[in-house]
Amino acid sequence: MTTTRSVRGLGIGGLLALLVGAVPGVAAGQPMALPAASAIAAAGANAGFTEFAERVQKYVSLQQKVESRLPAMTSTDLPEMITAHQQALARKIREARPKAKPGDVFTPDARNAFRLAANAALGGPGKVAVNSRAYMHQGEADPLMRLEVNHIYPDSEPITALSPELLAAFPSLPAEVAYRVVGRALILVDVKSWLIVDIARSILPPSS
Repeated sequence: MTTTRSVRGLGIGGLLALLVGAVPGVAAGQPMALPAASAIAAAGANAGFTEFAERVQKYVSLQQKVESRLPAMTSTDLPEMITAHQQALARKIREARPKAKPGDVFTPDARNAFRLAANAALGGPGKVAVNSRAYMHQGEADPLMRLEVNHIYPDSEPITALSPELLAAFPSLPAEVAYRVVGRALILVDVKSWLIVDIARSILPPSS
């Protein structure tokens, strides 16, 4: 009861002082320290990568479940048998995720995390000496190539992997999936079926 009467009697300034004094480590009359923008961005990136890792693991679990229902492969299988297995796996995975779409794995928070990491690794301040196309090399995939989730990565297109800088900046992946680069887009592919699991566009910094 005493506390209620005291608060009612305080002015705006007194109420603010009371609130500030209630925050641990903040003395009355002293400005409250706010998190730096870089710290907020880092926290957001970590949350985005955590969400991405959870979605990747969910996909890998699905892939393993689907493949366990197919005839097992052996090291002596002929190439045509391996191809048939890949095609069957891709077909069954499509059936298991018929509504798959961009953003299922590369969520908005994950895309933002990857974009921040890519800019810091290749295009951020202090990186002027690094060619922003360091993740590309001769024979890169056509940046205008049509990309669709749940479709096969074309055999006719080169496979462009990430540079060491980006590999160090991005989360590591289970053996069942891999990153690929097409233009500025980052894609996640299933290395057993060559299905495009998800696509994140405009992730890598523009070429200089």
